Amino acid sequence: MRGLGVRSMHERPDGHPRWAIPIWLWLLGISILINYVDRGNLAVAGPLLKDELRISNTEIGVLITAFFWTYTAVLAISGWIVDRFDVNWALLAGFVLWSLATAATGLVHGFVLLLICRMLLGSGESVAFPSYGKIIARNVPQEHRGVANAMIMSGMSLGPAIGTYVCGISMGRWGWRPVFILVGLVSLLWVVPWMRFMPQHQVEDVRRTSSVSALEIFRQRNFWAASAGHFFTVYPFYFMIVWLPLYLVRERHFSMQEMASRAAAYYVAYALASPISGWMADKWIRVGGDVTVVRKTGMAVGHSMMIVGVVASASADARVCLAGLIVMGLGGGVVGPNVYIFAQTLAGPAGAGKWTGLQNCVGNIAGVVVGPLTGWIVDRTGHFGSAFTICALAAALAGVLWVLGVGRLEQTAWVAEVEGVAVAGQAA
Repeated sequence: MRGLGVRSMHERPDGHPRWAIPIWLWLLGISILINYVDRGNLAVAGPLLKDELRISNTEIGVLITAFFWTYTAVLAISGWIVDRFDVNWALLAGFVLWSLATAATGLVHGFVLLLICRMLLGSGESVAFPSYGKIIARNVPQEHRGVANAMIMSGMSLGPAIGTYVCGISMGRWGWRPVFILVGLVSLLWVVPWMRFMPQHQVEDVRRTSSVSALEIFRQRNFWAASAGHFFTVYPFYFMIVWLPLYLVRERHFSMQEMASRAAAYYVAYALASPISGWMADKWIRVGGDVTVVRKTGMAVGHSMMIVGVVASASADARVCLAGLIVMGLGGGVVGPNVYIFAQTLAGPAGAGKWTGLQNCVGNIAGVVVGPLTGWIVDRTGHFGSAFTICALAAALAGVLWVLGVGRLEQTAWVAEVEGVAVAGQAA
């Protein structure tokens, strides 16, 4: 089965290529599901953790988002690693580190040790998206990247759904520590099938993709527009991951079980919208749609839905709030795959790892900000209203940046590639 290799494609009767989803892509979806279970579990445990440690909303915000300190800082290095070395083994090493950090979180006591475990978790998880970007840019053609990235996004949203619902109910019954230990250790089973089915890459590709420098990427206007768009896109998403459980329990007065089911609705909507919107966009491109128009239309529609959903989620009416969570999840599902398609398309295989890592680095500063800022707002005002307003403004600005800030979606003409083509032409 390792022969699934670079691209699982064959010819249809009409002569057009048909793309089959390889096992390694399913494993990537499972890995990001586990990734988001692990990063979101502490937020699910927030109400219990807050009482155990007797800390303020600001302090719990700092503890939960300490993950992003190292996650954001190490992302640029992770991008370099996956472009320089074998991306398959880089992903595996990061996976093992973050799984062990999750298990250790359930064993340690005290604020400082929990903080250290969260920072180790961030370091391990930083390798994930640069690896996914590299692997998909190498192995998946443009007209199928919507579905490929949607599988990652579906796993990303199902992770918090499972973490919120299953882990939330489990924590309500048995406490949060046993859940962390079990999740961290069981997750390591993923390593076995990944070592068996990881995609194979040619040595020539590895040498070639190490040629694009970070400085070249920083010179691209599209990089900065995409990075800013990434920041404002993920701000509302991270707000939901970090604060939705506490919001529903403390301000809506739901039990842990009720919170779990309502929060899961947001993530399930996200997971359902991703593959459907990804397939529709890919189909549009296959029948002749312009890549730039198709991908930017998804961004415009998705962010509009996110704005409506955020506003409704803050409603005092419980039914309107639930509907808002679902609409926000659907909008996020439309947007999610496109965030990384932009990076993969603009960078190409030659720079996908570095570009994705650096863009993620800038974008995930939102995760550093959203925890303490929201905690400070809630401590100062006593409610989440202003925090939801900031999320709506962020979604609006993100849509503008993706649609108007980023130029045409086409691979950047990297200096090293242009020189390589010139040399090849002279030799011929």
